[in-house]
Amino acid sequence: MRVLVVEDDASLNRQIVAALTDAGYVVDKAFDGEEGQFLGETEPYDCVILDLGLPKTDGVSVLSAWRREGKVMPVLILTARDRWSEKVQAFDAGADDYVTKPFHVEELLARVRALVRRAAGHATSEIVCGRVTLDTRAGRVLVDDMPVKLTSHEYRLLAYMIHHKGRIVSRAELTEHLYDQDFDRDSNTIEVFVGRLRKKLGVDVIKTMRGLGYVVEEGA
Repeated sequence: MRVLVVEDDASLNRQIVAALTDAGYVVDKAFDGEEGQFLGETEPYDCVILDLGLPKTDGVSVLSAWRREGKVMPVLILTARDRWSEKVQAFDAGADDYVTKPFHVEELLARVRALVRRAAGHATSEIVCGRVTLDTRAGRVLVDDMPVKLTSHEYRLLAYMIHHKGRIVSRAELTEHLYDQDFDRDSNTIEVFVGRLRKKLGVDVIKTMRGLGYVVEEGA
């Protein structure tokens, strides 16, 4: 899953990015509202962590602009402000959740997982697809209740497809959600990862839709 962090405090930004990266997310970062708004409008994100007190353009204005543009990715507001009126303003602008500084990183990660999961229509931290189970809380994959060892890229690829099971996902879409904005993207590598996943899983869960992409089927 790909996440954008918009936070002007360089130390906190770095801390959040490191925690998300360690948890298996692909992360882009911005340090002011102007840059954050541009990234949110031009790149596909599964979740955004957005500070309210940003230089150049404040967080509520950034969020309002995204929603006017039809951007529907879940947004978690992160701020030092704790007045209820500002929380209401953020939610009215289109926020999905709210965390007040200081916070525990574990709570932030749990809220991000929940937002991504709910946005894809899943209610629990374990997503089951036939004999394959994705445990989003532990960051692992099981086949017939036995853990399967995957690389970070293989896990990201499978996690994205299972979150969107039943829907055809193109190679271009997978590439956009597997790599950050600075990576030299090559959609051909997706075929390599899919091939490795099929071997490691040992079950026929990933279907190739010729000319369209891949789908993880509900009944697989």
